[in-house]
Amino acid sequence: MQDEYRTVAHAGVHETEVNRSRFLCALAPAATEQEAQAFIATVRKEHADATHNCWAYVIGADASVQKASDDGEPGGTAGVPMLQMLLRRDMRYVVAVVTRYYGGVKLGAGGLIRAYGGAVGEALDAVGTRTRRRFRLATVTVDHQRAGKLENDLRAGGRQVRDVRYAEAVTIEIALPDTEVAPFRAWLADVTSGTARFEPGGEAYGDA
Repeated sequence: MQDEYRTVAHAGVHETEVNRSRFLCALAPAATEQEAQAFIATVRKEHADATHNCWAYVIGADASVQKASDDGEPGGTAGVPMLQMLLRRDMRYVVAVVTRYYGGVKLGAGGLIRAYGGAVGEALDAVGTRTRRRFRLATVTVDHQRAGKLENDLRAGGRQVRDVRYAEAVTIEIALPDTEVAPFRAWLADVTSGTARFEPGGEAYGDA
C-alpha cells in the first residue's frame, strides 16, 4: 500500500471560459470505478445539451485504474490531458468531468489540450484537496477503571480513536502510523502499568 495519497476534499464544480467556450469541470471523490461511472452519467444527464462531456478518473492509492474519454473531441485533446493533470497533482480516488459549451471559436489541438487540462487544474485549486495517510489499525483492551483516562489521553494526544466498546472490559479501536506502533506499545504499558492488551490489526487510510 502507498503511504499516502491525495484526493478532492468534496464534490464541486468550477467554470472557466476560453475563447467564448464555457468549460465546467465537475470533480468528485470516487471509491470505486462504479462510483466514478455513476458520477459521469449524472453529469452527462445534467448537461445533455452540452457540446462535449469529457472525463477522466483515477482509482486506487497506487493509481491502478486510469481511464479517460474525449467524448467526440479530437483524439488525445481532452480526456488524456485531464487524466495527466490528475496524475501530476498526485490525485487518487477521483473523477473529473469537463463539460464544454462551444462558443463558436475553434481552439485547435494545442488549445483544447490546454483548456481541458487547465480546467481540471483550476477546479482542483478551487474545490481543494486533502491528504489520506496509511494507518495501522489496532485494538486496545483495558479495564473500566483506566478506560476513561486512557481514552482522554489518546484524544488529547491527537490519536485517531475509531470506536469504543464497553463490555466486561473496554475495547478502544485506534489507528496509528506504522512508525509509531512500537513507541505506542511502550507508552501504553507505562500509563496502564502493563494491564492493557494491544492487538495490531490490518491497514486502512485516514485523513492525515
